[in-house]
Amino acid sequence: GLGIMGYPMARKLLRAGHSVALWSNTLEKAKKLASEESNASVHSTPRDAVANADFVFLCVGDTAMSERVILGENGVVEGLKPGAIVADASTISPTVSQAMAKKVAENGASFLDAPCTGSKPGAEKATLTFMVGGKREVFEKTKPVFEAMGKQLYYCGDQGMGLHAKLSQNLLVGNIMQALNESLVLAAKAGVDLELLVDILNNSVAKGMIPFKAPFILRHDFSTNFSTRWMEKDLSLVLESAGELSVPLPITSVTQQIFRATIAKGMGEDDLCGSIRVLEDLANVSVRKDSPNPPHPAPDALPEIIY
Repeated sequence: GLGIMGYPMARKLLRAGHSVALWSNTLEKAKKLASEESNASVHSTPRDAVANADFVFLCVGDTAMSERVILGENGVVEGLKPGAIVADASTISPTVSQAMAKKVAENGASFLDAPCTGSKPGAEKATLTFMVGGKREVFEKTKPVFEAMGKQLYYCGDQGMGLHAKLSQNLLVGNIMQALNESLVLAAKAGVDLELLVDILNNSVAKGMIPFKAPFILRHDFSTNFSTRWMEKDLSLVLESAGELSVPLPITSVTQQIFRATIAKGMGEDDLCGSIRVLEDLANVSVRKDSPNPPHPAPDALPEIIY
């Protein structure tokens, strides 16, 4: 896959001196990368791309895509040489990933679930974090190749544990994003200076995601680092996994629905911070530093409080 994440990841492998066989559902992307870098070859199917590969990396959008690339017609399993290692950096269903690992093993190869985090900037700077599940000896063998793309490598345990770790992380990221959006919308509706609020938040226990995402929100720049579409997918996987494990996640359920509403409004390919527009519409307010909102009028009388 050569999308927002996969393209710079493949480029980092090439610039680290590896020979890389490229395949993408959009063949033009593979041709473009091959024209920019040496030691790259373009192939028309996943099967052809992996024929001579010691290590196979995937980074695609969802579970169905991963299944199709690995197990589908002209897929990875049809072309693997004995002893090859397949590392799937996609964020997909842990249950399906475990089933695919068995199919790969039946074809004489090894499999790692290796979802990554760091979004587009991390892929471009080779500072991604990988959370890896599978056999430890396979992880250790693959480690030097991962290091061309990332700085933090976590061995999480058996097959599927990398994905469970990644989904648990994205549960938190998705909910923090929604909480930041709600905070900014409430402040905008009340007439608070939004840049002042961001400064306050940056100097409170809320800091973390805020310095990165808040400036984009205040200028309504929703260019994609990590799309709403894929975050909604990840939170859906979180809820699916939680269902399998009988874990209630009420806050995450609401957050996932906000992201889904954003997709329904035709904004799914925008960055996940763009989901704030759903709340802006609901509150009839604009969270944008160059579009000040008049202070919300105070009520004529305070509500009666009955003890």
